[in-house]
Amino acid sequence: MKAKAIALLSGGLDSTLATFLVKEQRIELEAINFITVFCNCTSKNSTCLSSQKAANQMGVKLKVFNITEEYLRVIKKPKYGYGKNMNPCIDCRIFMFKIAKQYMQETGAGFIVTGEVLGERPMSQRMDAIKIIERESGLGGLILRPLSARLFPPTVPEKAGIIDRKKLLSLSGRSRKPQLRLAKEIGINDYPCPSGGCLLTDQNFSIRLKDLMTHDNLNVENAQLLKIGRHFRLSKTARLIVGRNDGENKTLASFFRNSDIILRCENFAGSTALLKGDINDEIINLSAMITTYFSKGKQEEKVSVLYANYGCSDEFIIKVKPIERDRLSVYKIGG
Repeated sequence: MKAKAIALLSGGLDSTLATFLVKEQRIELEAINFITVFCNCTSKNSTCLSSQKAANQMGVKLKVFNITEEYLRVIKKPKYGYGKNMNPCIDCRIFMFKIAKQYMQETGAGFIVTGEVLGERPMSQRMDAIKIIERESGLGGLILRPLSARLFPPTVPEKAGIIDRKKLLSLSGRSRKPQLRLAKEIGINDYPCPSGGCLLTDQNFSIRLKDLMTHDNLNVENAQLLKIGRHFRLSKTARLIVGRNDGENKTLASFFRNSDIILRCENFAGSTALLKGDINDEIINLSAMITTYFSKGKQEEKVSVLYANYGCSDEFIIKVKPIERDRLSVYKIGG
């Protein structure tokens, strides 16, 4: 067996420590990182900054896989279901390990390294879930978990004498105090908070995603839009996204295309709104009323709203009364 491994490096504390412990045993290492539109840590959807930083600090080559397109299929119909929100954690791990296995074989590596800690994550890091993931990914005995290794049967690299089991740990549970102590000992002091990395675990985002999957087409662009602004369901086939600040207003404008309509108040500062789906005059009127609510003119009796169709240089004006707060909440998707 070759003394080369592929480390799954998220950039968080656990995966960084796991990679460090294996590197200390003079194993040739290459790290991989998976990104999707549902990651919070990416820079322009190109790489995870924390994983790149961790790889640089340890002198490990990093390869990034953008798996959004394929991952949408996992989200739509996970074999092992969802967690508390829309997180298909078991299916997610199986999917990523299969990609890691293929890359391991392509690069001539002998095993996989991961920062998983037994019992730390309620859905995917239980012993029964870990066994399912290993079986489904075809990596039985080839996944080394340095932080909890001594709680598992010896892996193939341990049996082969490539990895010294005595130098591995037996951590379990949700407390991170042992990891924090180890990080301090070895001089790792810059790592992201363990929470908030995946939007699929966020309740509000999950509500938006469920709505999108129920009424619209879940594709990469629609998934990206879920991360922006306030969302409103106006009909089974129409939704409105309203920017929360100048940055989001500009971003929404960049998604303006096809049969969309974009709206803004004529005489008052406020939000840009993007209307998508099957659109008629009633839907445009309702969209304008919502748009005025998020402007400086929300207390006015009537407000002029400019709206335009994609590809049309002309703007139209509609005068509407700003929507009442109670009625607004009827259309709001999520918090």
